[in-house]
Amino acid sequence: MLDFAAIDFETANAERTSVCSVGVVVVRGGQIVDSFYSLIQPEPNYYLYWNTHVHGLTRADTDRAPVFPYVWQQIAPRIEGLTLVAHNKAFDESCLKAVFRCYQMDYPDYHFLCTCVASRRAFPSAPNHQLHTIAALCGYDLRNHHHALADAEACARIALEIL
Repeated sequence: MLDFAAIDFETANAERTSVCSVGVVVVRGGQIVDSFYSLIQPEPNYYLYWNTHVHGLTRADTDRAPVFPYVWQQIAPRIEGLTLVAHNKAFDESCLKAVFRCYQMDYPDYHFLCTCVASRRAFPSAPNHQLHTIAALCGYDLRNHHHALADAEACARIALEIL
């Protein structure tokens, strides 16, 4: 697979609509050609301790951030016609669908592939199939885990190796 977009969301709380950051890495012809990162004002706009503990973002970081529809206007043209790839697609795809519903936006029926599922076939004896572990097995050093853009880039590197 040579053309796709890797995507990663971080959330503010347990609601899938609470995306607070997004990272997208566009791959064409097997090369990373574009990347995009944005903070997003989550809906609902509150942070749980555990979410902040994972990614480090707080309400102070996103209070002046744009809402999802504005951010998606910048992403949609970049990913048009591409398959979306995520590590644990069940999470990222459910976030995307939930936030589209929340803002009453028409969902374009994006096609998703999962590098986590693919990694279970490619690396059956890996100690686990977490993003940082699989990225390392693919030769990528994920230094800023749980930053949406860093995670999207790690996912893209994994996809280039195993999809």
